[in-house]
Amino acid sequence: MTPHRIAVLATDHVVGLDLGTPSQVFGAARDADAQRLYTVDTCSAGGRAVRSTAGFQVLPDHGLELVERADTVIVPGVQGDATERHGVVEPEVTEALRVAYDRGARIMSICTGAFVLAAAGLLDGRRATTHWAHADRFRRLHPRVDLDATVLFVADDRVLTSAGVAAGIDLCLHVVRTDHGSEVANRTARSCVMPPWRDGGQAQYIERPVPPAPDSSTAGAREWARGRLHEPVTLRDLAERSRMSVRTFTRRFRAETGLSPTQWLLNERTDHARLLLESTELSVDQIARRSGFGTTAALRQQLHLRIGVAPSAYRRTFKGTAPR
Repeated sequence: MTPHRIAVLATDHVVGLDLGTPSQVFGAARDADAQRLYTVDTCSAGGRAVRSTAGFQVLPDHGLELVERADTVIVPGVQGDATERHGVVEPEVTEALRVAYDRGARIMSICTGAFVLAAAGLLDGRRATTHWAHADRFRRLHPRVDLDATVLFVADDRVLTSAGVAAGIDLCLHVVRTDHGSEVANRTARSCVMPPWRDGGQAQYIERPVPPAPDSSTAGAREWARGRLHEPVTLRDLAERSRMSVRTFTRRFRAETGLSPTQWLLNERTDHARLLLESTELSVDQIARRSGFGTTAALRQQLHLRIGVAPSAYRRTFKGTAPR
């Protein structure tokens, strides 16, 4: 299988971490035979060196001709340049992005890279996100974009945007999961030593002024619950496991994860069901029981809410041919 071609388009004042994220995540994505699933290369307008926000310059190996043949184009964040301050971008960058989208490429941004996509006109009329701290300026510069600055990432057809810093990692893992399934995404996450899944609708900013002491964290209860997804786990069970009252546990759980215990458990069960659909021949009814939903109807409802498809359709997708 030919690896999926990714072009990372660097513009001036590029954020260093954002620039390196795609090559780290997609470069770690391998199939069962350890073959690369993606190639990742970096380009700039004219192949020129660009300044980063981290005190160094970047000299890409390619010019914008790389965008012309890429299957996916990713724009990292920018900070302090004319794009972020005034909503303008180089005409040749705008042209390259528009042509790539028109021919069917997937277009992505990390953090304030959304300013580049918006300046190029690719976010008009679309739902998108960016770093919450830049939301007010974004709305002033690009009022035609439906900005949701409360979520980690947004996928609107072939245009995907993410929030700040680590949310770019979440978006890249989401794309790996969408392209090749949970098993490959989980393996990629383990290779990068990162959590395999944070839902795109999770809140960007989780206020946690002081890290909880190890014996007051809900992490142990979460790990305990993951081993018992097939059993009826209640909120009281989780609280007792952490030796807390239900009220204290619920408050601390949300502070640590950004989710209620019930929503977290639903997410874990859904992700486990997806993995079983992709990697086993178990019946849908068996998978519903093993993932804690009890009935096929309950599993079908939750899958439809999360990803918009029925279990059988989801299984056919990942038992078929993976995307190029």
